[in-house]
Amino acid sequence: MTGPIADAIRLMTAALRMGGKIMACGNGGSAADSQHFAAELLNRFERERAPLAAIALSTDTSTLTSIANDYHYDQVFAKQVYALGKQNDVLLAISTSGNSPNVLTAIAAAHERGVRVVALTGKGGGKMAAALAGDDIHLCVPAGKTARIQEIHLLTLHCLCDGIDTLLLGDPPQ
Repeated sequence: MTGPIADAIRLMTAALRMGGKIMACGNGGSAADSQHFAAELLNRFERERAPLAAIALSTDTSTLTSIANDYHYDQVFAKQVYALGKQNDVLLAISTSGNSPNVLTAIAAAHERGVRVVALTGKGGGKMAAALAGDDIHLCVPAGKTARIQEIHLLTLHCLCDGIDTLLLGDPPQ
C-alpha cells in the first residue's frame, strides 16, 4: 500500500496548501477513525504545528439525525459534502467493506462538487472501488476480516498524518 499512501499524502498536503480541507466520513468504527484523523490534523499529530483544516462528517448528531429523518440515511454525508465541499478539498471515505451506501453517496457528491476522493477500504474495495474516478486514490487493505482491516486503517491514518506533517514541516529532528 506504500505507493497509494504516498499519493494520498501528496494529494492531501497539496489540498491543504491550496486552502482546501479534508472531510472524512465512515460508519461505526470507521466514523471513529474519521474523527480520530480529523482531530490529529486540527490539533496536532506528533509535532507542534498550525492547525490544519479537517472535519469529520460523522460528529454533528443534529445534522445527521435531521438528514436521516427528513431524507434518508444514505444522504447523511452527501448533503454535508454538497454544502461544505469545494475544489481543492479532499474527501476521505472510509468503509471496511467498501459497500456502505451513505459513503458511496458521499463519493458521488464529492465528484459532483469537484472534490477528490481518497477511499480507505478492505475486502477488495467493494462497490467503492468501482465508484472511484480516475484521479481518486484507493487505499485497499489486502484483508478480509473486519478487525484486521480496522487495525490497518488506523496505521494507515497515522501514516497519512505523519506524511502530511513531513511534507509541511520537513523531516522531524533526530
